[in-house]
Amino acid sequence: MKQGKEATYPQLVPHIIKSKLNTFAPFLGAGIRLEMVDLDNGLCVVGLPMTRLNKSLTSTQFGASMHMMTDPFICTMLAHKLGKDYQVWDISSTIEYLSTTDDKVTARIKISTDEVLEILELAKSGDTIHRDYHIDITDSQQKIIAKVTKTIGIKRLEKA
Repeated sequence: MKQGKEATYPQLVPHIIKSKLNTFAPFLGAGIRLEMVDLDNGLCVVGLPMTRLNKSLTSTQFGASMHMMTDPFICTMLAHKLGKDYQVWDISSTIEYLSTTDDKVTARIKISTDEVLEILELAKSGDTIHRDYHIDITDSQQKIIAKVTKTIGIKRLEKA
């Protein structure tokens, strides 16, 4: 894993990430809030309260807003954990809607240390690796409303 200040991105300081994302126009307009970020422990909690601005035609949570609330966090956490020697990018993202809700929804996005260690081992070859991540979006009663699957590409960069 990364070692020292030289190995990480200065823009990935948790309070800066939280401030930037909570004022990022698409998130702001949709009402998406980064409620908690702990990059060292690989956890982000993202909330989407029900408001008149993100209500669908059927007066339930707008599906695209739920999908968007999971977008940058896996890559952000992996970039922080792996450091500047690795390139991390989104390959694909899908969402399966299981239920509707007019309640606040929350996504808890977690990357374990074991996952990071496995990535480091797999990336030693220099080949691009693909990893799938599954994120549940739940309502305030912890009922799963939607499931997001993200495929992330990771590659160890060549040393110049």
